[in-house]
Amino acid sequence: MNIIKVDEQVTVSGQLSEADLEILKEQGVELLVCNRPDGEAAEQLSYEKLAAAARDIGIQVESMPFKSGEMPSAYIDEFSSLLKTDKRLHAYCRTGNRSFNLYSAAVASTGKPQSEILAIAKTVGFDVSAVIAPYFKESGTRTDSEVVSTRGGVKPSYDVAIVGAGSGGIAAAASLLKRSAKLRIVLIDPAEEHFYQPGWTMVGGGIFDAPTTRRQMKDLIPKGVTWVRQEVTGFLPADNEVQLNNGESIHYDQLIVAPGLVLDWAGISGLQENLGKNGVTSNYSYKTAPYTWDLVRNLRNGKALFTQPAMPIKCAGAPQKAIYLSCDHWKKTGALKDIDVSFYNAGGVLFGVSDYVPALQSYMDDYGVDLQFSHNLASIDGEQKVAYFKKVGDEGGDLIGKEFDMIHVCPPQRAPAFVASSDLADAAGWLDVDQFSLQHKRYTNIWGLGDVMNSPNAKTMAAVRKQVPVVAQNIVDLMAGRDLNGGYDGYGSCPLTVENGKIVLAEFGYGGKLLPSFPTWMLQGTKPTKAAWVLKKSILPSVYWHGMLKGREWLAAPKDLQKVKS
Repeated sequence: MNIIKVDEQVTVSGQLSEADLEILKEQGVELLVCNRPDGEAAEQLSYEKLAAAARDIGIQVESMPFKSGEMPSAYIDEFSSLLKTDKRLHAYCRTGNRSFNLYSAAVASTGKPQSEILAIAKTVGFDVSAVIAPYFKESGTRTDSEVVSTRGGVKPSYDVAIVGAGSGGIAAAASLLKRSAKLRIVLIDPAEEHFYQPGWTMVGGGIFDAPTTRRQMKDLIPKGVTWVRQEVTGFLPADNEVQLNNGESIHYDQLIVAPGLVLDWAGISGLQENLGKNGVTSNYSYKTAPYTWDLVRNLRNGKALFTQPAMPIKCAGAPQKAIYLSCDHWKKTGALKDIDVSFYNAGGVLFGVSDYVPALQSYMDDYGVDLQFSHNLASIDGEQKVAYFKKVGDEGGDLIGKEFDMIHVCPPQRAPAFVASSDLADAAGWLDVDQFSLQHKRYTNIWGLGDVMNSPNAKTMAAVRKQVPVVAQNIVDLMAGRDLNGGYDGYGSCPLTVENGKIVLAEFGYGGKLLPSFPTWMLQGTKPTKAAWVLKKSILPSVYWHGMLKGREWLAAPKDLQKVKS
């Protein structure tokens, strides 16, 4: 529950739970006003149940529900009467917007100055100009309509709206507040849980337990940031608005688009219905990464297939990380000699940065992996345990069937539809940004973060960690009227787990330029090292949860924009 203080008498919030009532009681609330009709969401607690619980602890309850955009005039009078009782009052709806609209209309109708109402609205982040406008016409008369329309001009308004509460969105909110604590920020994301996805490779290798990679979203949203649990359906960049799936919209001064990408499980025929059974698995899913380890530790002989689709994908090294950790286990248990391992890669090379290929190729050779380049997975028959591949560039050719006892699949990936179909996207559907400043190419108050962008960097968590300070600094500079100075050099990192206990730490930027974070005497990036394993296994998860998501920008300061452009 995010309680918004309106004045000394009134607070508002989004949907309440029974547990929230105890908190309100402790804060002195005497009167509860419901402005949300029942049935707006499946998980919504009914008014009757909440009202009964409130009355049980001595809180008076009043029901004034109305749909978003339609506020009965009779409620304005009723609410005005409640304010005159001087009782400590809390009103709630879905987000607090309707409740604040009702409060604003009520105090406007009883003579509160327009300037004071608008000042409060700016502080709490809601635009109520259309609601109170009828009370400040020269005639001083109020509307005769039975319903006061709140559509069009009335919507929550924020300094910065962030689409996506993944690693980039949460870290950006925290980094912005570090630079300017008074910013009004909203995070828009319906997810209840947040995942440390780089840990899933380790889950599939039997090193991490899956629950260690999961947290509750509510525990990660920075204090002072509003969390709107809605899906985004589109953008109106000319009006500075984000459209939500409940029909409402949010106004912004600056917008960060960071929803990540979509794993297109349906893009491979038969994959969805077989995933997590029949020997079909993927470390790209929290639910199935543990199944990968189950398959690996129980396979003693047979055929193991690993696949990689066409780029771009997140963490391009993850498909082969699964190979290395699986083969290392089989080698140590003596099973590898009886298992045929194949890697079907839609690309033409083992890794996109050639400096790291020799070390990786040596492990593929040692494990006896059959490398099949330019092969794209087309379909899976789970019951027969046959995978069908199509040769890249031979679209009219026959499918190539390969039997398997286990198959690890990396699904094709794309930008979310609400981005791909918007005016913010390039021709391929990705968010169209300047690769150095991460500012949108056509809309100067829109910024990108993470996997959704068309910048030619590796889509990795490490890339996001470097991008966040660039975007945060550039937004603060732009809002202050300063020139943009933050630059991103394309840094990405891929800790390639070539065996349990050693990693090839690939760090590189635009054009494949090597960008090591540590001196070679400490960590030789093009060679497998134990130090890189310790970094991946024991240090980076803590850096993520307690550093990056808290706005701590360790080894991640923005580069000089002009220098990275040159």
